[in-house]
Amino acid sequence: MKRTASAVWTGNLKEGRGKISTESGVLSDTQYSFSTRFEDGKGTNPEELIAAAHAGCFSMALSAELAKLGKTADSIQTEAELTMLKTDAGFTITAVHLKVKGKVPNWDPAAFKAAAEAAKNGCPVSRVLKADITMEARLEGWT
Repeated sequence: MKRTASAVWTGNLKEGRGKISTESGVLSDTQYSFSTRFEDGKGTNPEELIAAAHAGCFSMALSAELAKLGKTADSIQTEAELTMLKTDAGFTITAVHLKVKGKVPNWDPAAFKAAAEAAKNGCPVSRVLKADITMEARLEGWT
């Protein structure tokens, strides 16, 4: 299986503009720029797209882990918070923190956390990222 996306950039780094598109057409000439990446400009940026991909991939991987255990979630909500810092090597994605809330009827929080950990380690996007990936997993309805 192969998936493709493309980007076109025109101009210099600070004043230039880019457009990102995906094979599916979900993103079509979606604007990105220095200001959307490092300031508060309107548009997307590569790091936001990586975080979105990680959140989506992880949610599906957790669903698969639950299925192995005979469970189906009413819902899985995942937020991926990506951290990018300026290091000696330049700007570097240093971490991704996953915040996960699952609603799984009649289930144990410890079992949920174990399934979430397996999903974090098994998610293809987790495996491609070299950053330190951390997570919070919380089963709704428990304190």
